[in-house]
Amino acid sequence: RGYDGTSVEAIAQSANVSKLTVYSHFADKETLFEAAVTECCAQMLPHGLFEPAPGLPVKDALTGIGRAFVDLMMDERAIALHRVMVAQAGQDRRLAEIFFSAGPRASLLEMESFLRAANAEGSLRVDVPARAAEHFFSLLKGVRHLRVLVGLSAPPPAAEREAHVAEVVAFFLRAYAPRQD
Repeated sequence: RGYDGTSVEAIAQSANVSKLTVYSHFADKETLFEAAVTECCAQMLPHGLFEPAPGLPVKDALTGIGRAFVDLMMDERAIALHRVMVAQAGQDRRLAEIFFSAGPRASLLEMESFLRAANAEGSLRVDVPARAAEHFFSLLKGVRHLRVLVGLSAPPPAAEREAHVAEVVAFFLRAYAPRQD
């Protein structure tokens, strides 16, 4: 039904709780939306993913982040949410800001922090970590995500996802390899 077509009453009914219960936890529908986006990202891209165990090779850390990100982007809930956001485009800037801040921006900041740490330890050479984080996630989404988003393709099977992540990680590592002085 989309964001506008879904009432707090319908959400409460679907959750088998009263509308008062929903409002006791969330000030309004926007707050509930923000919490849902934040929780989805936290479940599929947990903070710990961006703080790998000491000694874990950067390639393995990037692969773990890449797998989780691709799984999130191809998850049917995330696809449905992206479709809602596209349908809302230009209609509700506040909703777009909530979505971007709770989802993509939060993930970009986590990735930027990871890249800064990898840069500091010398496992990568990243001049502008914020831009490199955008590059990494954009490469992972690729055209396949757009094809899935618009209904031209089903999400790829696990083996295809794994191969894609491996290619992106290899490409990223070549682009941001430490200098060999």
